[in-house]
Amino acid sequence: MSGQHSAEIAARLDRLPPSRTVWTIIVLISLGGVFEFYDLFFTGYVAPGMIGSGLFKPASLGVFASLGALKVAGFGTFVFATFAGLWLGALVFSQVADRLGRRIVFTGSLIWYMVCTAIMAFQTTGFALDIWRFIAGIGIGVELVTIDTFISEMIPRAERGRAYSINQMITFAVVPVIAFLAYFLKGSKPFGLDYWRVVILIGSVGALVVFLLQRGIPESPRWLARHGRMAEAEAIVGAIERKVMAETGSALPPPQPAAPEEDGVGSFFEIFSPQYRKRTIILSVFNMAQVIGFYGFAAWVPTLLIHRGIHVTASLKYAFIIAIANPFGPLIGTLFADRLERKTQIIGGLAVMGVVIALFAMSNAPALLIALGVLFTLAANIMSFAYHGYQPELYPTRIRARAVGFVYSWSRLAAAFAGLAIGILLSDYGVPGVAVFIGAAMLVGIVMITLGPSTKGLALEQINH
Repeated sequence: MSGQHSAEIAARLDRLPPSRTVWTIIVLISLGGVFEFYDLFFTGYVAPGMIGSGLFKPASLGVFASLGALKVAGFGTFVFATFAGLWLGALVFSQVADRLGRRIVFTGSLIWYMVCTAIMAFQTTGFALDIWRFIAGIGIGVELVTIDTFISEMIPRAERGRAYSINQMITFAVVPVIAFLAYFLKGSKPFGLDYWRVVILIGSVGALVVFLLQRGIPESPRWLARHGRMAEAEAIVGAIERKVMAETGSALPPPQPAAPEEDGVGSFFEIFSPQYRKRTIILSVFNMAQVIGFYGFAAWVPTLLIHRGIHVTASLKYAFIIAIANPFGPLIGTLFADRLERKTQIIGGLAVMGVVIALFAMSNAPALLIALGVLFTLAANIMSFAYHGYQPELYPTRIRARAVGFVYSWSRLAAAFAGLAIGILLSDYGVPGVAVFIGAAMLVGIVMITLGPSTKGLALEQINH
């Protein structure tokens, strides 16, 4: 189907006023990310329980125990397996969403996560736990990329920034729930199971409920139009338009003329073409940098607090307090998500993260550590929703999922090795060593985003014409 027909579908979506109809779709898509985030963030909170169960002793880790020579055996292998799976899912399997559609991959990866994570919860050796963590991570990696792509194509351009802030407010709301469960259940054996196994299983059960809620989400009309399925695209857009008009009680404004994207089926190698090569390099390096701060703090916060002199039990309590801040960063972002350039939001978040982690490394007072942890979390999550919105804006519909998957995969790969590096730095240099590592990474991220294009207020088709 021609790019002109696709542009017409896009223009009809972009002219839609704020409505409950469109935002219901965004909320349902966001719910799919809730338990992906649950899975990502429970790592730091169940670490004490997993380690206490003896699963990461050399005899339990099998071949992974050989990493002991690098001072990264033990729980570091679980962190590595998590992000190695995310990397493979984002890099290899995200391309399927450009071929088969956003909705089918979105649903399939959620099922993958539910099944694999439930199996993982019952493993009795560190080796098996790491293997199933890796397999589950593949599904999570695909899901997160598909969600970003899906939202960018469904929301009118004037609301894209706020859509990502609401999306991440919903998904990050699960983080304090994880922290509370880990703190409340620590040391107990619900149903005769170690508390950390129950924390993991809750994620799978919750994901099943979300799966049942999401069956009414439509396919992306932009994707359908690009694949010649114009009748389906017209039907979905028409149904949305009728619901919005009934909701608002007024006629819709006429679509604005839209610049069509180039025709073509798209290929993986197009992300390295002259038009997109610079964007691909910038976002790839940025993703390697930002994740060092984002997950370097979030996944290790209880351990970092222990290294600042906080008792193990108290560290979980303080980590819970810090975790409460997670959804408030994106919530604050709704005030400026579509008013400030996306690049400005990302750079501001990175700068605050770099300064705060340095102060955290020099502090010992519990109250100050909590305050700094909260501030770091707010800045990190503002940065997060802004870049999750920025990445899919920089590529056309025909390659959007595979392009976002490629650049995002570098954050997964970097996180896998960063988790190991942070373990080494904590062992040899303490929290100050970790702070220098994170601060340097934030500076690299700032430089990269400075070189990227501006997108504020532009249609996806304008950015990629």
